[in-house]
Formats: sequence, structure tokens, C-alpha cells
Amino acid sequence: MKNYAIDYHLDLRGEPCPYPAIKGLEALQQLKKGEILQILSDCPQSIHNIPIDAKNYGYDVLEILQDGVDLCYIIQRNF
Repeated sequence: MKNYAIDYHLDLRGEPCPYPAIKGLEALQQLKKGEILQILSDCPQSIHNIPIDAKNYGYDVLEILQDGVDLCYIIQRNF
């Protein structure tokens, strides 16, 4: 992982889909321009939902990391 200045962390491990995508988008809407959110999830479907939803709403997906079943999304608001 690159050295990002993470502003907010959202740990959604244990939450079944579609909750990680829904709660992630809700949290992203609270960010100010330039802020970065880290979302943690272990829901396998989130690899499809979270990045696509974030991009569709105009957020920048900076990085997606996987460690076993854990997925980490680093997303920035640039608007």
C-alpha cells in the first residue's frame, strides 16, 4: 500500500452484501474535497460493487488491496 493520508476508516468486515457498498457510499458523501476514506470489507461481492459505485458517483478509487478474504479500498473525493 502506498502511503496515503487516510482521513476516515470504515470497517465493514462481517457485514453481508449489499451493506458494505451502501454504507461505503453513505460515508463517501460525507467527505470534503480531497479527503480519503479507507473501507475494509470481507464480502466477496464488494470487489464488484464498491469500486464501480464509487467511480459512477465521481470518486477516485486510489487502490484496492486484498489480504486473504479481507479487501481494503482507498477512495478519495475530488469534487
